[in-house]
Amino acid sequence: MSSESTDRLVQLGAFIREQRNTARLSLRRLSELAGVSNPYLSQIERGLRRPSAEILQQIAKALRISAETLYVQAGILDPPDGSPDLARQILADPHLSEEQKQVLVRIYLSFRREHEPEGPSAPAASPGATTPDDPSKSVPPTSVRRAAARTSAVGTSPAATATTGPQVAGR
Repeated sequence: MSSESTDRLVQLGAFIREQRNTARLSLRRLSELAGVSNPYLSQIERGLRRPSAEILQQIAKALRISAETLYVQAGILDPPDGSPDLARQILADPHLSEEQKQVLVRIYLSFRREHEPEGPSAPAASPGATTPDDPSKSVPPTSVRRAAARTSAVGTSPAATATTGPQVAGR
């Protein structure tokens, strides 16, 4: 094993240990949650073993961090290019469940797609979507159009509609 490879394993192990300590988990408890043996996890933390992508995924799930974070630490994936990446930050948040992370990332990416510049590499519009004659104007998302329609129909703000539900006239 090269010196660079050994250094990477030691750094990966130190990172996993740091995450484990931050999560206030014992080595034994993390090994149980990740489904790996206690001695094997200890060897990973000491930089003596190179875990597979599958083992890293199990450890990440047990630590409630993104597997991508561990893949970058292990050298499986390249680190981000330096531009801010909210999706990575959401996936790395230890206070969110995996389901919450996935939902937030999907919403975030859908908003990003709406505001990407149009061009040959831009994704096609969703079926049934209409675009204005002037390309500099954008069509608001369906959810915004619906909220605006409810507001004009019943005279309430979108925030009030969202918290109290739709109001039906004449009731």
